[in-house]
Amino acid sequence: MSRIRDFQGLPVDSVDDGYERRTQRGRGLRARFAATCLRLGGWTVGGAPPTLEKYVIVAAPHTTWWDGFWMLAFAWVWGVDLAWMGKASLTRGPLGWLPKACGVIPVDRSAPQGLVGQIVEQFESRKSLLLAIPPEGTRGKRDYWKSGFYQIAVGAELPICLSYLDYGTREAGFGPMIEANEDVCATMDQVRAFYKTSWAKHPELFTLPLLREEQMSPVVPLKPRAEPADEPEVREAAQA
Repeated sequence: MSRIRDFQGLPVDSVDDGYERRTQRGRGLRARFAATCLRLGGWTVGGAPPTLEKYVIVAAPHTTWWDGFWMLAFAWVWGVDLAWMGKASLTRGPLGWLPKACGVIPVDRSAPQGLVGQIVEQFESRKSLLLAIPPEGTRGKRDYWKSGFYQIAVGAELPICLSYLDYGTREAGFGPMIEANEDVCATMDQVRAFYKTSWAKHPELFTLPLLREEQMSPVVPLKPRAEPADEPEVREAAQA
């Protein structure tokens, strides 16, 4: 049985997040190809994905283009089809089928309902959708994470899966599920407790989990939150 990471990012045999996990890995050529790539890359298959048909996945850390390749391989080895957001132009033309085959959902940033509204509609219209979002947005270090993953989860009323790529131990998988609610700070405190800078391929490029919405008027309605006396150290480091 594959090991999983708990809410503190520590290896455990199981995690009590209220969701069942897959027990069987994928079959077929794609799963065998993914398993071969992971074995050659020295990776160990970690936490299994939930059996839930719809949820948002935090794809972190993201400091190298290899992150997307390895995450896709870990999904395929479990027989899971991941979806990603991409510019609508990527799916046009003679090679447009290739991004679609890799799970790209075309989005139009100029659409009146906005990017979040488009993805919420996708969740509502599909029977199954596992959407992976790298909130760092880029492989370079930033001041904040992008809040799309959080806003989509709140808008679609779906849980968030904290996936992980630990380059230090060469283990990756699907971590615990958390519930996204309108208290953005409480939700992000759970995210901060999980992710470790040392997991990244390039730790110096890892952006600490902090949303701009935690410090200013958010796009989605949020409940007022009294600041506790001792803030988590990770948030303090992110704000420094």
